[in-house]
Amino acid sequence: MADGDRTEQPTQRRKEDARKKGQVARSVEVNSALILLCTFLLLKWCAPWIGMKALSMTQQIFSLAGHVWDDGAINQLAFTAVIAFVEITLPVIGIAFIASAVANLAQVGLLYTPSNVLPKLERINPLEGAKRIFSRRAVVELGKAIAKVGIAGYIAYTTIRSNFNLFPSLIDMAIPEAISALGNLASTIVLRIGIFLLALAAADYAFQYMEHQKSIRMTKQELKEEFRQYEGDPQLKGKRRQMQRKVAMQRMMQQVPEADVVVINPTHYAIALKYEMNKDAAPVVLAKGVDEVALRIKRIAEENDIVLYEDPPLARTLYKTVEIGGVIPEHLYEAVANVLSFVYRLRPEYLKQRGMR
Repeated sequence: MADGDRTEQPTQRRKEDARKKGQVARSVEVNSALILLCTFLLLKWCAPWIGMKALSMTQQIFSLAGHVWDDGAINQLAFTAVIAFVEITLPVIGIAFIASAVANLAQVGLLYTPSNVLPKLERINPLEGAKRIFSRRAVVELGKAIAKVGIAGYIAYTTIRSNFNLFPSLIDMAIPEAISALGNLASTIVLRIGIFLLALAAADYAFQYMEHQKSIRMTKQELKEEFRQYEGDPQLKGKRRQMQRKVAMQRMMQQVPEADVVVINPTHYAIALKYEMNKDAAPVVLAKGVDEVALRIKRIAEENDIVLYEDPPLARTLYKTVEIGGVIPEHLYEAVANVLSFVYRLRPEYLKQRGMR
């Protein structure tokens, strides 16, 4: 499917599905920059301790210079070298691992996608591999790598050139002073490169985020299909609504026999009203309808000996302004009161049958 057809923004469900598949916005430059800076700061902070460890190791090697190199001495020296190596490298490896974990958590959070580990045939397909090699993402990655190396080299070159006078003076310095001076120069270079990589990482993450959002965009058809799956088939929803209307209609018709009067127009509208003086604040609409529904309401009213009162304007107004189960508005009080008064005068037995209202 062409990318041009994917014009709709991804839904939350689409984003969640993509995340489950491991499709998230992530930049390796963030990891690289954070690992470099954290490792550099650790080495700078631990430089005296690392120097002491290296000096101690060197002293042990030279202390054995005048001894016979038997198996015991060699084993001892090897063991000491391994311990020193582990003590020096373990903090560096640990801080690099922690920095990488923090970078991943900051970008994608906790994410476990075992499906990405499973072998896929398209990964060994030469055509798919060629597409990935010459894709837009691959071109961007190549350009980014070239620019990164070039700018990092330029930063190192300009820093060394600005401190070029340092090198002749190293001859007159003591070894510790010379090492310290070179260390400071190296620190400046690494720090500047780290800051550059951090800025590059921010720009790259923004690019990866936009690419990710673009890759999970949806077509109009996909949006409709997802809505149908999430909300249900429109045909089934229509049937459910039809059943609900049928049940509501039956319930409404069952209330018509309780009405005091049915206001009609005389064929199109029918509104059944009921009023209990000690219970209702105003007359209540029990049922209403037009055309066929109105005919059914009138038929039920006739079967239950309920008065049909013909008042077309009032019938239309009641139908349009009052919902079933609602009370009539104040501006219709007088008109409805006249209707009820007529009914009570016409049928005095209502007052006895319906509780002296």
